[in-house]
Order: sequence, then C-alpha cells, then structure tokens
Amino acid sequence: MLLVLYSTLFYLFTPVLLLRLWWRGRKAPGYRRNWAQRLGLGAAIRQPVIWVHAVSVGETVAIAPLVRWLLVRYPQHRVLITNMTPTGAEQVRTLFGDRVEQRFCPWDLPLALKAFLRRAQPELCIIVETELWPNMVAQCARAGVPVLLANARLSERSARGYRKFSALARPMLQRLSLIAAQNKADAERFVALGTPDEQVEVTGSIKFDLQPDADKVQAGRALRQQLGAERPVLIAASTHQGEDEILLAAWQQLKATHPDLVLILVPRHPERFADVARLCSRYSERLVCRSRGEQPDTQTELLLGDTMGELMLFYTAADIAFVGGSFSGTGGHNPLEPAALGLPVVMGPDCFNFQTITDALVEAGGLVRVDDGDALQAQLSAWLGDAAQRRAAGEQGAGFVAANRGALERLQQAVERLLG
Repeated sequence: MLLVLYSTLFYLFTPVLLLRLWWRGRKAPGYRRNWAQRLGLGAAIRQPVIWVHAVSVGETVAIAPLVRWLLVRYPQHRVLITNMTPTGAEQVRTLFGDRVEQRFCPWDLPLALKAFLRRAQPELCIIVETELWPNMVAQCARAGVPVLLANARLSERSARGYRKFSALARPMLQRLSLIAAQNKADAERFVALGTPDEQVEVTGSIKFDLQPDADKVQAGRALRQQLGAERPVLIAASTHQGEDEILLAAWQQLKATHPDLVLILVPRHPERFADVARLCSRYSERLVCRSRGEQPDTQTELLLGDTMGELMLFYTAADIAFVGGSFSGTGGHNPLEPAALGLPVVMGPDCFNFQTITDALVEAGGLVRVDDGDALQAQLSAWLGDAAQRRAAGEQGAGFVAANRGALERLQQAVERLLG
C-alpha cells in the first residue's frame, strides 16, 4: 500500500522533475539531453544485457574495474551503464567510449521502469553503493532480474532515514539478491533494517582496487615537467562552492614562504567551471585553464582543471592533495585515489560519505582532517616545509590502500554466482 502511495506521489511530481531538468539545463545543458530516457524510453538492445547503475562520477569511477572485467568475462553481453547526472554520463564515455551502452536511468516510476526493462531485458542489475529506489528494485524482482548492491555503504545518518520509512525500505532491501557491503558496520546496518543475514556479505571497498590508467599517469608526469619538476604542487580536488575561496586563500598565504607553489584547482561540477575561472583570475594573472587548451609552464601559478575525466592526471602531477566536499557539508569525496598514488591527503571535517575509510586512513597516517582554513594552512605548511614527513605520509597512505585490495575479486565471484 505504501509503495502505491509513493508511486502516485512520484507520478504527480513528474512535471516538476521535467521542469527541474529544463531549469538545470540552463547552466548544464546535459540535463536537457536524452530526457526521454528518464521515462524509460530508448532503443531496444538486441543482445544479452548486464545493467550497471552508477549515479554519478564517483560511483562510475569506483565500479570501472568491475566493468572492465565484465567486458572481458562476458563478451557476448552488452554492458549498459545508467547514470542520473550528465557528469556521470560523460565519465562513462571518457572511460569506455562505445565499448558500453550509456543511458540515463529512468525515474522511479513503475511505467517508466517497465518500459526500460522491456527494452533492455537485463540478466543482472548491479547498483553501485547506495542508489536504491523502491520501484526499481520491485520491478526488477517482478521481471526476475537479480539485483546486486555492489560496494554498498550505509552511514548511520542514512540508516536513520531508512528507519523513518521502514515500511517502504524493508521490502525493498529484502528483494535484493545480494548486498556486497564495504565493511562490517555497513553490513550490520543493512541487517538491522531487515535484510536477511544470508543476503549480506562483507566484500570490502572496490575503491581500494583502483588501478590508475597508465596513459593518465604518463600525461600527469608530463604536466608536472611543464609546471617545473622542482616546484611544489598542491591539488584541490572535487571542490564545492565555498571551498575554492578557502583553498585560494591558503595558497596565497603559503606563497609568502613557498613562492614557487602551484595550485591545481579542480571543481566537482562543470556548471561551476566559469565562475571558478573568474574567481581564480582575481588571485593571479598566471592562470591556465585546461579547457582552453592553454599550455602551462614554469611561470604558471594556478591551473584550473575545468575538464572531465582527468582527475587522476592532475593527482599524478601533484605533491599534496586536498579532497573536497569536506568543508561544504556534503560528506567529502574519495581520498583513496590520491592516496593510491602516494600523495599525503588533507580533508575538512565533513567526511561522513567515507567515514570508515577516512578514519582508517587517518589511523594509517596517510590522511589528516582539519577543522577550518587556518588548520588547513598549518598542515599544508608543515608538509611543504618537511619533505621527509610529506613522503612518509604518502607512503603510509599508499601502503594502506595496497593492504586492503581484494574487493574486486570477491565482487567478480558474486556476479558469476548470480549470472549462473
């Protein structure tokens, strides 16, 4: 009964969602493209399908190692990756080109999902991390499509939200074929919400299994040579509104003692690229914007990473990484990418999206959390002034990542069981 009420309200709200797509498309035109896919429409796929749903950029990057394995292990299948955001869709195209099918995921409407499933007819649905929708899971169950929640995480904050709507959440969780949880705490929260024990496994986080693309690493090293091999380079990655000012202010202060310091600033969302470029131009005339094809040199002070799919390249060119979303209240982004490359990592206090990982990385010595801009500047100054300390933190972080690999193999085994 509650699912019917939820679906009815969703149908009533659909015109608002369409209007929101159009509105967001003013700054991010990708929201207006292929809008019919949000209603489950699109061409039929004429071969067996494995459906992977990754909401946006972070989830797409996380599941990429599994997708590469799927392409090799199941060559007779078409891998269909759905996203909710244009940036996620662009990340799919960057990583895989036409080797996979990319579409926007239909909204959680029964008719839209039925139409989508008729056209795709997937043999397996793999949902990445936390992107659970009641009708998506219910319609897959009705169509006999097993659903794997891969790299699953559930913070205490999210669990409280599920408990408020337990009459809707419990049946949804019970319909899942398997939850592959990142850690024991996540698994226990899923079980506490009503998921049967036998449907939950702790497989670890696939984000530890990330292998940097060799071409991106090579390009990053070339970029570092252009900037000056001996100059210190700080990257501020995946920044949100309000964080750019914090990092630019810290960089400006640090230049008093480290005049050669370069800042690579990479905003999280492309609709902010132009605004951040204007902000950077107020701090330095020696600004290079990647999207314009400008070539940096040893005189460049600020490099704006206003492109998609190049974050690992920028990380490779840096000495120290700040990971954004951690001063904005949005829960922070993935610190394992820079840690895997041997960079010491600093984040703000908001890390609840990666709480277990950040706690463990702090304990390992590869990450430092700070409370405000002053503490951030102090930590950056300490690392810039002590190369041995900086390298030690980077090595400890890289060692932590290496020691926790193995989730990919366990997910592969789960996929093979579910596909039969």
